[in-house]
Order: sequence, then structure tokens, then C-alpha cells
Amino acid sequence: MADDEAAKLPRKVYEQELLRLQTELVKLQEWVRAEGARLVVVFEGRDAAGKGGTIKRVAEHLNPRSARIAALPKPTERERTQWYFQRYVEQLPAAGEIVLFDRSWYNRAGVEHVMGFCTKEEHQRFLRQCPIFERMLVEDGILLRKYWFSVSDAVQQERFRRRLEDPVRRWKLSPMDLESLTRWEAYSRAKDEMLVHTDVSEAPWYVVESDDKRRARLNMIAHLLGSLPYHEIPPPVLELPERPASTGYQRPPRDLQTYVPDHAATL
Repeated sequence: MADDEAAKLPRKVYEQELLRLQTELVKLQEWVRAEGARLVVVFEGRDAAGKGGTIKRVAEHLNPRSARIAALPKPTERERTQWYFQRYVEQLPAAGEIVLFDRSWYNRAGVEHVMGFCTKEEHQRFLRQCPIFERMLVEDGILLRKYWFSVSDAVQQERFRRRLEDPVRRWKLSPMDLESLTRWEAYSRAKDEMLVHTDVSEAPWYVVESDDKRRARLNMIAHLLGSLPYHEIPPPVLELPERPASTGYQRPPRDLQTYVPDHAATL
């Protein structure tokens, strides 16, 4: 076994702790609902840093009616003429809701800036306005948590290679992702400048070391839970009712309906 594989958190330990933390996340969601709280979690980081996998584990057992993932596509022509933060404001939670941003308004500090999709003036305006915008969110009562997933260049390149060779993950790799390999230092400088301007006391950044995805997921979820004053809300007492006696209903003949072929029987 290679040294990097041996250093990874054992799968059994990971799965046991993940289930415990996901159980706590369900309790957190019930607390958010009962208290009418509004929780926003921002996931940022380099391509292939493990954001998507972590978001998936956070949301896996939550009620999708009040916990949703916001992953916005590139802006439309109309949205490009709006105030930059406007389309993100539309995604913010109402009382009792959780929103997980799979990338966020910080696109302007990273990919838009590095790839030249915004002007220098727009970038500088973002760095000035972002702390003000986030202070407004926090002042209004929104619980805002921001996580930066940090991955080394060697691990990022290896994850790209795996995506390129895996047909079910190939969609995760885009020309823009590959371009980031050749602009590693430019993205590093952009991230450093972003942190200088937006790592404020009201809305601090939390860096997640993510070369080991298992550790990253557990560390991020544990930190999120530990940063919030939630407590368990007793669930309502439910009892299964007795099934009533039959009143003579008979199911229609099977040949009147079209069934899915039993593909499993051919395996």
C-alpha cells in the first residue's frame, strides 16, 4: 500500500463517524426549523478540492423541503447587468431553511478574476462590497459559515486524471478545470487576496485541508455542528395505526398494466 493510501483515515472509522455526524445534522435541521433560523453554508476551493462530495454527505439525510443546494450556472445576459450579488440574494433562505452554496458569490474573486471574465474594476469593487454584504446578512440574523477546501497541486492533478479515465465522473471535468492546472499560482494569489479582504470577524473563513477527502468531510461537518448553538428537538410521538379490515377491493389483472422488465433477473 502506498504511503498516501496508508495515511488516509480508515474507511470503517470514517463511515461510523460520518453516520454519527449526519445524525447530528438531522438534529441541527430540526433545530433550524423549530427556531426559524436561517443557515447559509458556503463551500469554496479549487477544482477537485472535494467540495461536491462534502456537500453530498451534508445533504444526504436532510429533508430537501427545507435544505437545498444552490449551484448557480453562469449568469444570463440579463443577470450580467444586475448588481453582482443580486442573483445570490434570491437563493438566501427563509425562516427554518438551510442553503448550501456549491460555489457562491466568490466566483468573482476566483475564476472570474483569474480567467478575465470580469474587469479589474469589477474585481476590486467586489472585494470592497463583499464584507459589507456579508455583514448585512449576519446583522439580519443569517447564520453564515464559509469553508475553503484546500488541496495540493499533486492531489488535484491526480483527481483530474481519475475523472478523465472514469466514464461516470467524466462530466465533472471541463476545459476550465484543466486550465486551472496551468494557472495554479494565479489562483493562489487570487485566493490570498480574497482572504485578506473577506476574512472578517463577522464572517470568517475556515480552511479545510482536503488532500484526504474522508478527513475533510468529517472535519468540516464536525466544525459546522460545533459552531452552532443547536440542541435536539424532541420528535413528535407517532404510532402506526392498525390496518383496517378489507372491504372487498381486488387488484386489477397484471396484464392490464405495463411493467418494467426484470433486468435484475438477467444478471
